Amino acid sequence: MAVSIRTIQTAVPATVLKQPLVRDVFAAQEGLNRLGVRLVTASFDGSAIDTRYTVIDELTLDEQYDDPQFFDLASGALLKPSTRVRNELYIERASVLYVEAGRKALDATPGIEAGDITHVVTVSCTGFFAPGPDYVLVRELGLAPSTLRYHVGFMGCYAAFPALRMAKSFCDADPSAVVLVVSAELCTLHVRSSNEPDQIVASSVFADGAAAAIVTARELPAGPTPVLDLDAFESVLTPVGEQDMAWKIGDEGFEMILSSYVPKIIDEHITGALEPLLARAPELVATPNESITHWAIHPGGRSILDKVESKLELSEQQLVPSRQILRDYGNMSSATILFVLKSIVDAAAARSAATGSSPAEVDGERVCAMAFGPGLTVETGLLTLRTPRVA
Repeated sequence: MAVSIRTIQTAVPATVLKQPLVRDVFAAQEGLNRLGVRLVTASFDGSAIDTRYTVIDELTLDEQYDDPQFFDLASGALLKPSTRVRNELYIERASVLYVEAGRKALDATPGIEAGDITHVVTVSCTGFFAPGPDYVLVRELGLAPSTLRYHVGFMGCYAAFPALRMAKSFCDADPSAVVLVVSAELCTLHVRSSNEPDQIVASSVFADGAAAAIVTARELPAGPTPVLDLDAFESVLTPVGEQDMAWKIGDEGFEMILSSYVPKIIDEHITGALEPLLARAPELVATPNESITHWAIHPGGRSILDKVESKLELSEQQLVPSRQILRDYGNMSSATILFVLKSIVDAAAARSAATGSSPAEVDGERVCAMAFGPGLTVETGLLTLRTPRVA
């Protein structure tokens, strides 16, 4: 009995951040010293990001808003709203993205309707409210009032993995279960002007977005794209890094600590962190970079992807999905790895369509997914592309 991700669907806010334009805004802020200006320029230009998305309408950079709270176009100043103001916008806009992504996932899954959902798992580290997003999904999507609800909160960029692991456990325990997993992160609510390197890096990479997955072991009608069987998960804490990646609540938003030492930690410990996962599939241990077709690496930043590619001796092609998501969307914290997995599935479906072959051509291709977060925590997952069974 395979537990599978039947679909992954995504949603982003309407406001697009074009990296060069946002760089110029941050570089022009009053209070930046000369080193700060140089760091802003270097961080934005070296990010390998073209566009990101934000829920902050004022950052359209082409319209002056009355009583602005985040950005005043007239003066060019980035403002300093309180954590409460930021969280109020989170409640409003995150709810919209949760519902949009969740509805897309339901619509994209043949044989599944709202009444079939037995569990909801929501994920976020960029805001709080109760009743929370799990409640919002039940009400807005018309799920059964008896739907079991769970929230994975404040775990950072790797949190989609615990959510998927929970979903798999529910389905292993009850083969009739259907789990809706939705992650929504509004990271841009917490960016700010600063001379601190950690904050400058955060401002140059973080973005907003949501992704939803439907996980089940049920036999369903075949859809137009392959599914992802959830084979195994592992979680490893590196011996160092607790102070190098962290996430705290401050008076003016949440405060990210993302030191320049993180890529070095990953370089030194990624091989050991991957060993427990590969031990679950001995046939992959000898040559994982050859035996595993697809690598879904959380694009926490360009330097992190560079380190992973080099250390694991991956090809440029194997990192294309992660680099493309980074380029087009930035780092959306926990939602990002689901964007990468969707890219892999969509590319496999497109490959089959282009060659005129059936989706079965991708059957058995292995996927290794990996994300990093506070701790330093390394979460990994092993998945397999497969053509859906026909009920």
